[in-house]
Amino acid sequence: MESKKAQTLTLFALAWPILIEIMMLRLMGIADTFMLSHYSDNAVAAVGFSDQILAMTIMLCSMVTIGTTILVSRYVGAKDKLSTSEITRVSISLNFLFGLIISLILIIFSPTILQLMGLPAELMKDATIYMFIIGGFTFIQSLMLTVSAVMKGHGLTKQVMYVMTGVNILNIIGNYLFIFGPFGIPVLGVKGVAIATVASRFIGMIILFVILKKRIGESIPLTKLFRFPKQHVKNLLKIGIPSSVDSIAWNLQMVVITIFIAMIGTTALTTNVYTTNLRAFITMFSGALGQGTLILISRKIGEKRMDEAFKQSMHIYKIAALVALFVAGLFFIFSKPLLKIFTNSSDIIVLGSSIILLTLLLEPGRAFNLIFNNSLKAAGDVNFPVFIAILGMWLISVPIAYILGIHFGLGLIGIWIGFVVDEWVRGIILMRRWRSRIWEDKEKELEASKA
Repeated sequence: MESKKAQTLTLFALAWPILIEIMMLRLMGIADTFMLSHYSDNAVAAVGFSDQILAMTIMLCSMVTIGTTILVSRYVGAKDKLSTSEITRVSISLNFLFGLIISLILIIFSPTILQLMGLPAELMKDATIYMFIIGGFTFIQSLMLTVSAVMKGHGLTKQVMYVMTGVNILNIIGNYLFIFGPFGIPVLGVKGVAIATVASRFIGMIILFVILKKRIGESIPLTKLFRFPKQHVKNLLKIGIPSSVDSIAWNLQMVVITIFIAMIGTTALTTNVYTTNLRAFITMFSGALGQGTLILISRKIGEKRMDEAFKQSMHIYKIAALVALFVAGLFFIFSKPLLKIFTNSSDIIVLGSSIILLTLLLEPGRAFNLIFNNSLKAAGDVNFPVFIAILGMWLISVPIAYILGIHFGLGLIGIWIGFVVDEWVRGIILMRRWRSRIWEDKEKELEASKA
């Protein structure tokens, strides 16, 4: 059995490239917005609005990619090369088909979708161009995400990080060229940003397929591209669909919470935007550890090392909670200078600092929840954490947000207390589920279905 030290090093080796990947994505998003703001405020609004819709397409593609990482990790652990190869081919084929359908829908219906969403008329032209180009090539991003999921399942998180970082750097260079027009390059604004995004993703997709072939030995013959073994598709969607339902429930919850915050006032709404942006950099640490846990536990279960999987998850959650507490503490210490980057309002800075103080309670609870959530999913016990997540959001987070934030007048602080209670209650329930080891029966069911 691996020592705790070895386990930690293995987790670190998987998680740090994922962390860098997440960090680069967030920093590049900020850079995109910053550069586009020098072209036009309307362009920023149009792209931001369109991105909210395009984010939903990524959620649809994640129905396959979540299951891909888990199943590839498991079959690699079991040294089942045939199943690993089959699940790789099925995942890529299925998500390519999903991406192609979404691309066609967005090409045909982009203006209609934007109108139904209530986009102001002055933003329609830029938003339509952006949606048409980015949405029309959704299948490229779908393939990128799927091949990345396969590589992560093989433990190649560092290679994925390098490619994704390169893609983002190319995107920034392309944005600069088309927004500022150096060397006589035509200034294309939103159209140029969309072209740069698609071009960088296409290059990234090609590189990922090359790595897939050279490092893993996988190729996808055209003759087998659209063959979908029923059991593999069933196993992929059995994991992916509940996880997507979880994401939908979370997005709906945030819509309701945003309505509550708007009822409190503009200061609360603005403060929440700034603190949420800062919190995104806190959560990326636990997010990376969560993805690392998903891969590690899937691998252990594939190797039939159930006791090690059990102990490793119990060890990782302590690490994740301590890391989350440390990072949240650092952000609290520097909360006022960080908030001053966004605003000079003393009211927002004081309130924002109080909210970031609450992350000292919130983030360890979130890490606690995330580690056991991913551990259970890795073991095939997918429906239970999704069920608990939905109950937690709608029976704990939303009611507490209204009762404390609106009814008792605690405002934004009351709403964030709801988040804290939700994360900790869910974390405790999921830990008890993991300790019960019911998930071992779920793993046996998956093996039986494969047979």
